Amino acid sequence: MLTRIPGWVMIGSVLLAFCAGYINCIAFLGFAGNAVSHVTGNITLMAQLTIERAWYPLWQLTLIVISFLVGAMISGMLLRSEALKLGRQYGLALLIESLLLAMATLLFLNRAYGGEWLASMACGLQNAMVATYSGSVIRTTHLTGIVSDIGAAIGSFMVGEPLRTRQLTLQGAIAGSFFTGALSGGWLFGAIGYAVLLAPALLVGLAGVLYSLMRLERAA
Repeated sequence: MLTRIPGWVMIGSVLLAFCAGYINCIAFLGFAGNAVSHVTGNITLMAQLTIERAWYPLWQLTLIVISFLVGAMISGMLLRSEALKLGRQYGLALLIESLLLAMATLLFLNRAYGGEWLASMACGLQNAMVATYSGSVIRTTHLTGIVSDIGAAIGSFMVGEPLRTRQLTLQGAIAGSFFTGALSGGWLFGAIGYAVLLAPALLVGLAGVLYSLMRLERAA
């Protein structure tokens, strides 16, 4: 159970959830209309497309899922643990994510399906990177687990258990930030187009630089 939420955990989780909501909304609204920040819905669609023998869209969705997996693998190679701990190579992971998003933007601008694959890879990297903290699961690219945990915490409180205030604060902030990111991404995409994907790339890259500087300062 969370006893304290360090500022870097709260700020980082909220920022990454905002970026994930932003990216996923643009992917939904784009020329292909596929989700890139989570896997469950895509695998369900893959089953339906298999029944319909719609092989081309099935192939596209399969590559999105594989790309998410590859992103998570990159995170595993860099961080080697699911537990959040100051000092690990989050800065490098964030910079790689930023590069993936920048490359995805260029491909989206050219209406190339590779943009979806790179965006999904970035989300897979991000989701695996932010896994657990003090026994509380932290996911930033989809909200099913977050909403389940919030509901369980409220239900426990209703039958007399102590209210998990800090857990609810963190997870509520993540859910709200994801929604705000999706709202912002959808509105800006309608006004400007795919170029707005550069915003999360820059935000994630800046977060990577700031984390790396903080890590160097603490090591000095």
